[in-house]
Amino acid sequence: MKEKVVLAYSGGLDTTTLIPWLKETFDYEVICCCIDCGQGEELDGLDERAKLAGASKLYIEDITDDFCDNYIMPCVQANAVYENAYLLGTSMARPAISKRLVEVARKEGATAICHGATGKGNDQIRFELSIMALAPDLKIIAPWRMTDLWTLQSRDDEIAYCKAHGIDLPFDASHSYSRDRNLWHISHEGLELEDPSCEPNYADLLVLGNTPENAPDEDEYVTMTFEEGVPKTINGEAMKVSDIIRKLNELGGKHGIGIVDIVENRVVGMKSRGVYETPGGTILMEAHKQLEELVIDRATMEVKKDLGNKLAQVVYEGKWFTPLCEALRAFVKSTQKYVTGEVKFRLYKGNIIKAGTTSPYSLYNESLASFTTGDMYDHHDASGFITLFGLPLKVRAMKNLEVNNK
Repeated sequence: MKEKVVLAYSGGLDTTTLIPWLKETFDYEVICCCIDCGQGEELDGLDERAKLAGASKLYIEDITDDFCDNYIMPCVQANAVYENAYLLGTSMARPAISKRLVEVARKEGATAICHGATGKGNDQIRFELSIMALAPDLKIIAPWRMTDLWTLQSRDDEIAYCKAHGIDLPFDASHSYSRDRNLWHISHEGLELEDPSCEPNYADLLVLGNTPENAPDEDEYVTMTFEEGVPKTINGEAMKVSDIIRKLNELGGKHGIGIVDIVENRVVGMKSRGVYETPGGTILMEAHKQLEELVIDRATMEVKKDLGNKLAQVVYEGKWFTPLCEALRAFVKSTQKYVTGEVKFRLYKGNIIKAGTTSPYSLYNESLASFTTGDMYDHHDASGFITLFGLPLKVRAMKNLEVNNK
């Protein structure tokens, strides 16, 4: 009986080419597994394509809700943003995908998992660290790093290889942007984006929405509610998290929200330039922050900010299934107990503008914050506080005077 390999299958030219290549190179039975994280119509026609290419079976596994509830939301609650710009759309999806690949491999009795990530990118690290953590006994096959066996260097090579194996597929050799899409975002790399001096060609590039200048001239008010850091309603309508993100994607795309052009530092040591569209995610993170600033105390917020940045780095580097990531998520979860309330904001030409926040756990006290004297605050108390708060500075300055006057 042939050994089985589970192939992380997207249906694109690269992973379709891998089906006959795995059979020819290793004599594997190839089980394709396409993980649906909310990429929509990209999954149409995959079953026929995989079978045509020689796969014995195709799994299409919908993990959208798991992705939203157990990967996206911990990062939203942490305000985990890599290098102050990237909202981790691909980074969060890879461990979720890897977990389901391992589950299918166990079900099928496979001995290996294959992915089509290149040797220059971050995804190879994210897939492989996750698989190692969950199934250290499974072999991992990364064809793009197997230069002695994988000799296909271009789309033309891959198309010719498929045709030589009797596989006629609806692909051509014309190059386009390299994209990754799920419910949270879509990323774009390649073409003019490979030159940081070039402005993105947004007319051809954008998929999820408008540029701000093409957005409506009228603003739009949106109200959201949260319970313990989890979004519950939009404009009074209760929805699960995945549907909230879908609705926010629609609103954000319409108003030109969440378009980011960045040069980021990859884990493998090089810089890469990409454009990310995260319309709904940008709104959700801002709405959550708008509520948090009302209910979380200063000391906790300071630590949370640092640990949120650390979580972003850990997730970006593919270390989701590690003790550190688990501990960081546990801290963040503990901070969400009182993140309950309502936020209102308006969307206008790429901007998210606050329009009011309320919470039963609000730490904002109008009597304290008012410029007029309130019952809870005596201005004279500030004198002693400032004396003690500035005491180290005063002692240091006195010592310097003493030394300089000798």
